[in-house]
Amino acid sequence: MTKRNPHKGVRRNNLPPSADAFLEMLTAERGASANTTDSYKSDLRDVIEFLKAHHKEIEEADADDIRNYFSGLGRMNQSPRTAARRLSCLRQYYRYLLAENLRRDDPTATVEPPRRGRPLPKILSEDETEELLGAARIGDGAEGARRQALLEILYATGMRVSELVGLRLSALSRDRRFVTIVGKGGKERLVPLGEPARAALSRYMRYREKFMRRESAWLFPSRTGHLTRQRFGQILKKLAFEAGLDSARVSPHVLRHAFATHLLDHGADLRSVQQMLGHADISTTQIYTHVLAARLKALVQDHHPMAKRSERR
Repeated sequence: MTKRNPHKGVRRNNLPPSADAFLEMLTAERGASANTTDSYKSDLRDVIEFLKAHHKEIEEADADDIRNYFSGLGRMNQSPRTAARRLSCLRQYYRYLLAENLRRDDPTATVEPPRRGRPLPKILSEDETEELLGAARIGDGAEGARRQALLEILYATGMRVSELVGLRLSALSRDRRFVTIVGKGGKERLVPLGEPARAALSRYMRYREKFMRRESAWLFPSRTGHLTRQRFGQILKKLAFEAGLDSARVSPHVLRHAFATHLLDHGADLRSVQQMLGHADISTTQIYTHVLAARLKALVQDHHPMAKRSERR
């Protein structure tokens, strides 16, 4: 038998007593911080106001009421992250009511969580990439040759930084026109090297022995093994500074994104880019088509005369 709420109708802080009790439980039993309880209080108030406008109380809402609320959020262009947080809050609230015998069901049980949009990858423009590569080409000696080879190969292949620093000499074809990359799960893929990467590689090979203490199988050896990801990250940040770029925007993965986006921008087919990146599922590669779509939309908004006319209206 459902327990009657003895405080039904009594409200404090514009919240029903059950919501107040729920927030108190979060603090007392779960050790929730003040920021967390304030956030939950705000979320509950938003739902309560929506339901009141539809002549419903939050304790009595059914699944359709909850779905209508989230549909309204979508029409107001609320972010999926906000919607997901509010659904989480409601689920905890209704589970609390169930535990206290204040409800016999959970109206959120059949409500699908809102899908979170996948963030578009951060990239560098072609001009910014060329500035970064230009900075790498300026360096002299062994260090200069190595950092140029690292950057040229990374941008030419789009490989992951772990794949780059872990390259073996045997990964290069005899004419150095291709490199065999060992990716996730030990899967191998063959990726071509363009002329700039091959030229940088030839220059670097004249200095390679300076980076090793003994004979090494690694393409980019160090005194204790091969070049580390952390060391390459430092090299890249320094190059970004020398190129006049915001170093916070530059990372090995950003160059991987740039490789894919620039290829598609110049007419490469999606399947070939998928194979070169080593993506198991083409849907992972398709995110780069959204980057292009966003850039085209911005281009039209900024430069098309019809877009400018609509702004003036």
